[in-house]
Amino acid sequence: MRADPEQRAVQLAEYIVERGATVRAAAAAFGCSKSTVHKDVSVRLVRVSPGLSAQVRAVLARNKAERHLRGGAATRRKYRK
Repeated sequence: MRADPEQRAVQLAEYIVERGATVRAAAAAFGCSKSTVHKDVSVRLVRVSPGLSAQVRAVLARNKAERHLRGGAATRRKYRK
């Protein structure tokens, strides 16, 4: 995805907020790396749109708090087959 980094940061942020998406899911949807998504929403977005940045931080904090549950569920599914 070759675009203006600030524009891409806003698009990624809107995607994450609308869907409650993880960094990994956003990266897959936009065809870029997790590192790019993380840099865009944590560094670039703060300069462009501080309000949207705060919303993204809240979603990512919730995802981080829940990730151990998702990991446990994935392991459970893996070994139940």
